[in-house]
Amino acid sequence: MIEIRWHGRGGQGAKTAAMLLADVAFFTGKYVQAFPEYGPERMGAPVTVYNRIDDKNIRVHSNIYQPDYSIVVDESLLEVVNVTAGLKRDGAVIVNTNRPKEEIIPHLHGYEGELYTIDARKVSMETLGKYFPNTPMLAAVVKVTKAVDEETFLKEMEGSFQKKFATKPEVIEGNLAALRMALKEVK
Repeated sequence: MIEIRWHGRGGQGAKTAAMLLADVAFFTGKYVQAFPEYGPERMGAPVTVYNRIDDKNIRVHSNIYQPDYSIVVDESLLEVVNVTAGLKRDGAVIVNTNRPKEEIIPHLHGYEGELYTIDARKVSMETLGKYFPNTPMLAAVVKVTKAVDEETFLKEMEGSFQKKFATKPEVIEGNLAALRMALKEVK
């Protein structure tokens, strides 16, 4: 089973990204969970969202305390949240940042596992013209976790975008471009 913990801020789309990841994994035949941890839901407040993905039925229904992956949608959370708490040693952290890894490592509380970075702002601005970090972060999660095959992921997301943005077809290609670019930009 793959267990993922997302750290974001209200309004950045961490919940949406986790739900989309669950949808895509479900359509490939996996068992999935995607759920937020509720607290003071307001724009800009820290939020935590979880995913479980497995080939077998998932019988546990609780928060994830020892995730395989920790996803940091907003790097400012590194200052206020221990994003590596309980993180498995053979797991990884994925951080949305344009800073080099050397500047991020001191904020990881001695975590010795893998660290991946992606500049979701750059990807989003170049492909969508606005800052929506969840789309590039979703692709980064797929790239690092390998929870879903990349080509299958892109195909399923195209179908999802066609339904979601049926009245705004111009948005579909930008989102697909963001996914494709993000898959290549993960460091």
